[in-house]
Amino acid sequence: MYAEERQQYIVDLARRDGRVDVAELAVGLGLTGETIRRDLSMLERQGLLRRVHGGAIPVERLGFEPVIAARDAVMSVEKDRIVKAAFRELPEEGSILLDAGTTTVRLARILPTDRQLTVLTNALPIAMALASRANLTVLFVGGRVRGRTLASVDAWALDALAVSYVDVAFVATNGISVERGLTTPDQAEAAVKQAMVAAARRVVLLADHTKVGIDHLFRFAEVGDIDTMITDTGLDERTVAEIESRGPRVLRA
Repeated sequence: MYAEERQQYIVDLARRDGRVDVAELAVGLGLTGETIRRDLSMLERQGLLRRVHGGAIPVERLGFEPVIAARDAVMSVEKDRIVKAAFRELPEEGSILLDAGTTTVRLARILPTDRQLTVLTNALPIAMALASRANLTVLFVGGRVRGRTLASVDAWALDALAVSYVDVAFVATNGISVERGLTTPDQAEAAVKQAMVAAARRVVLLADHTKVGIDHLFRFAEVGDIDTMITDTGLDERTVAEIESRGPRVLRA
């Protein structure tokens, strides 16, 4: 097993079980404890795990919010499939809203060149990527920019969203569960996301399966507030049925 495959296995195991143990991994993989500790240190630097005594815990379980570069490297193949499916949810014309997030950035990159669309976004990377596109009218939702996510938040952003109403909003989340809804670690971003959901005729959630079953501190929407959830094939049938029982259509790309 290559180091990259081994480290992905460790991350998947940590997310499934809530933590991983150095000694157990060493025995199970037939490696030394030192090799496992190096893997855990590498995964911590990438923002995927947090080291604890004797092992590591996935950052999602701690409500820890990795920086945007670290998040973009996670589930890259799955995110590409998700945005290809999201492409089919774009209107032929009209207005869309793109939330700040690594998956929504990928969607922005593949927006069609043959449609006249107005794009609202609070994400600096998205606004910068689309500003020169002749067929798009880009409206940046201003406010304080959070360095960790490069998203604008606070009163200016909320005021702009309060007087906006788009055809489709593509939103991101740090966690989603049937019991707690859609959640995120930061209060200011939660308020903006809540305003985005209210400012759209139709809401499409883009979230890979690792976000499911994860709860963070601040809730910004109920599952029933979402019209469509686009995820990947890692989400099992039982969970799909549970989510769909609350209202949304779930597409697995």
